[in-house]
Amino acid sequence: MPQRDMPGLDEVVATEDRYDSGVYPKQPLVLTHGKGARLWDTQGNQYIDCVGGHGVANVGHAHPAVVKAVTDQVGRLLTAPNGFYNDRRAQLLAELVRLAPGDLERAYFCNSGAEAVEAALKFARLSTGRRNIISTMRGFHGRTMGALSATWQKRYRKPFEPLVPGFEFVPYDRLERMAEVVNEETAAVIVEVVQGEGGVNPASPNYLQGVRELCRDQGALLIVDEVQTGFGRTGRMFACQHYDLEPDLMCVAKAMAGGVPMGAVLLGPRVGELPKKVHGSTFGGNPLSCAAALATIEVIESEDLPQRAGRLGQKLMDGLRAIDSPMIREVRGLGLMVGLQLKEHAGPYLAELAEPVEGMGVLALTAGSTVMRFLPPLVISDTDVDFVVRRVAGVLHD
Repeated sequence: MPQRDMPGLDEVVATEDRYDSGVYPKQPLVLTHGKGARLWDTQGNQYIDCVGGHGVANVGHAHPAVVKAVTDQVGRLLTAPNGFYNDRRAQLLAELVRLAPGDLERAYFCNSGAEAVEAALKFARLSTGRRNIISTMRGFHGRTMGALSATWQKRYRKPFEPLVPGFEFVPYDRLERMAEVVNEETAAVIVEVVQGEGGVNPASPNYLQGVRELCRDQGALLIVDEVQTGFGRTGRMFACQHYDLEPDLMCVAKAMAGGVPMGAVLLGPRVGELPKKVHGSTFGGNPLSCAAALATIEVIESEDLPQRAGRLGQKLMDGLRAIDSPMIREVRGLGLMVGLQLKEHAGPYLAELAEPVEGMGVLALTAGSTVMRFLPPLVISDTDVDFVVRRVAGVLHD
């Protein structure tokens, strides 16, 4: 089959706009390839990627080890349902339990963070025989009906109501308010160690430990959502390890398989045994995703990416805090999960940040309307961090 020339920006944009569902707001960029923490578009412009696939690309784009693992596995075996055993799946299960905090001892595989949250909520209700779930204000856990029921923002929830009953929201990082609602009818509390979509808000250690104790005292389960914070992003393999926090269920996804879709729920002994066929996933734990995840974990550990994330995240926050601009309210975060809160809507500043200067732009996210969110690959260089700070300073001073 003859190969077509690469379509230009206008053709790609027109085709996506014509046939796509329309649910995604898009920037007018056509990204074609990436390497490490850099992306390129059809015009040949480079971008420092501080979106990272919404926190997916922790080991960077096109990492050779992940590329090789995926390529080798494609030629070996793509799919094997969970009704059979598989060597790659067995390896990954053992690796996750080795890495997991506390006494998490088993894992359920799925395809995304929302699916992981869905499974954790179902397992909690099944295990405890209770129905009530406590979540937090500004928390984000996904867009499927169960995960959305645990997600606070009205703009996500309102179009799909009525949602799943039995969910209640309390202020984040307010232990006294959590203590008012956790009781003998609570199946689980679900919490992020660092709220991502809600504004990049790290929790205080006393809060997280207090929530755990409340769950233990009342017979509820603690679900920790590490979908965005997991696999080195915050300076530890998992963010709860900063706080010696031991969840009963832990949801992971995003960076788990280096860009190949994958999610999981890790389960502790308080969950108990789960009945056969109570839940399932056709693609969950398929050999391709497992091979990619095994390679990704090897890269994270062998290149010491959590330590790198801690160092460069502090450098990025220090650089942003040093910017002398009346626009800045606060810089906060943990590792390479950084939020820059502005006094105005952040969207126009992010658009300007993305505009290439001498062929180089910076791609970043919002977290709420006024927060710039930076989630670069953990392989980002010191030089690129310096460039990001300079570009942000230039945009905020213009």
